[in-house]
Amino acid sequence: MMKNFFQGIAYLFEEILFVPFNFLRELQMDNWWLANAFNWMFLLVGFVALLYWVRQLQLFNQRGEENKDPSAHSFL
Repeated sequence: MMKNFFQGIAYLFEEILFVPFNFLRELQMDNWWLANAFNWMFLLVGFVALLYWVRQLQLFNQRGEENKDPSAHSFL
C-alpha cells in the first residue's frame, strides 16, 4: 500500500508536474533565447519592482513622512 502511494507521488511529479520543464529542456537545444525567456521576464519584473521601490523611497523622503528620530525604532 505504501509503495503504491509513493509511486503515485513519483508519477505525479515526473509525468504531470514536470511536463513544462521537460518542454523547456528540449527547447533549449533548438533556441537558447526562447528557452530562457522566463528568466528574462523575471529579471525584467524584478528590475521594474526595484525602480518602483526606489522611487517610492524618494517620494517618502521628499515629503518628510519618514520618522528619522534615532529613538523611532525600539531596536535602536
